[in-house]
Amino acid sequence: MKAPHLAAGAALSLLLSNASGEQYYQTKTPYQPPPDGAGYQAPPAGYRAVSTQLLARHGSRGLTGFKTDLAMYRLWQQAEKDGALTPLGAQLGPDILALMKANFLLGYGVAGIGKPGYGNETLQGVAEHAGLAQRMHQRLPELFRDAANKRRDIVVVTSGKDRAVDSGYFFTRSLAARQAGLESLLTYPASLAPRGESDHASRPAGTDRFLLYFHKLGAKQDKVASPADPLRATYQASLAYQGWLDSDELRARVAAIMAQPRLAQAARATLERLFQPAFIAALEQGSHHVANTGGFSFTSADGKFTNTLVGDGETEIASVTDAALALYELYAAAADMRSEVQADFTRYMPPAQAGVFASIEDALAFYEKGPGIAENGDLTWRMAGTLLDDFFAEVDAVAKGDMRHAAKLRFAHAEIVIPMSAILGLPGMSGQLPRAAMYSYENSGWRGEAVAPMAANIQWDVYRNDRGRTLVRLLYNEKESDFKPACDAARFAAGSRYYDYQKLKNCYRDK
Repeated sequence: MKAPHLAAGAALSLLLSNASGEQYYQTKTPYQPPPDGAGYQAPPAGYRAVSTQLLARHGSRGLTGFKTDLAMYRLWQQAEKDGALTPLGAQLGPDILALMKANFLLGYGVAGIGKPGYGNETLQGVAEHAGLAQRMHQRLPELFRDAANKRRDIVVVTSGKDRAVDSGYFFTRSLAARQAGLESLLTYPASLAPRGESDHASRPAGTDRFLLYFHKLGAKQDKVASPADPLRATYQASLAYQGWLDSDELRARVAAIMAQPRLAQAARATLERLFQPAFIAALEQGSHHVANTGGFSFTSADGKFTNTLVGDGETEIASVTDAALALYELYAAAADMRSEVQADFTRYMPPAQAGVFASIEDALAFYEKGPGIAENGDLTWRMAGTLLDDFFAEVDAVAKGDMRHAAKLRFAHAEIVIPMSAILGLPGMSGQLPRAAMYSYENSGWRGEAVAPMAANIQWDVYRNDRGRTLVRLLYNEKESDFKPACDAARFAAGSRYYDYQKLKNCYRDK
């Protein structure tokens, strides 16, 4: 594969540097690296970096399917037919078409992306992972020099899904470009698999569903039959989690979140800027009902690629709230497509209303993916146990003097990063609420934009001295962070960001 266009990466760096502050994109928030000059604590005297680990969400992407954009466009067409558009609303349709076209063609002409279309990383996502790699190398130059000199492996694993695979590709290409000799160190290990599985065709080297796609393990591909299989716990935890997603309790919680009066008020205030009152009233009364039906076809500027898609009709807009939340989704998607879409969706989404929709988005994510209800225990993050074990296994090897791996790089999804932050018990990212309470910004500090923005990442930097004592430093989104408060006694010294590894491990294992 060829390396991504440097000109595109440079352009995206400029776009990212011009990104505005709080815009209420939540888990769709473009990645914001630490500002230049944000220092890190120096390691204690006598310690040097000997390995590093990464878990990263894929970078900024387009819409995942031909769904919300088409449904919203059908609503706009109905309003146009009825003569019910405001001057601002008249501009929305062409902007939705521009967003649709960008998603149809997303990734075309970008080296490293095999199949253009919905769900791919944007140039912004490419730049996010290229920047992550560059800063990792800048932070740990002595580690990568040692890796090259001693031929130590840089292990790369992804979930196997396109945008995670592509993130790994763009990250490793950027890392290899920083220093001669690194590319030849990249290794792609065999996947974890159930005992007795004879056909590994669905588990190519360098991918691992049990580590990095554990939220969707299924009986057809991933069934773990033997109670003695080490992967049995992860498989059962995944099924339990999927059962939660389909539970009456979660449905009731979602319904209560969606029934909040402030959501209806924000939805109406948003649509009043775009549609005439009679149209909004008809939508609320059920007279207008649209879905993502019909098809479109778009061709690249060079005429060499055409993509034709037909909507499945399963995404519906049948209320004012449906319409406003659909528009909010397009608004957030456009923030991750700044190179591909010139349309300015911020003009359709006033900050006051965006803040309400963001809080709704966070509430849903808190219960569907996040720490959730205290009485449910570790239901939403138990499945991350094998991934946590994998982090510890890498440091165990270093602590025992096995230096074959200089780095382990993992690329996955928000559904993996969020439970990992919870199983680690990280402050602000793992606090649950009692069943009797409803998530709000007043009673919880959990925020999607902090826990899982695009390219969200968890890194463990490992240090060792000549006597073999091993320390670990945690970076969350490249910021020095604390492990769970119960592990404070493992700090190298009071206030230190470096933790004695053996004490840290004992803290997590002595649950």
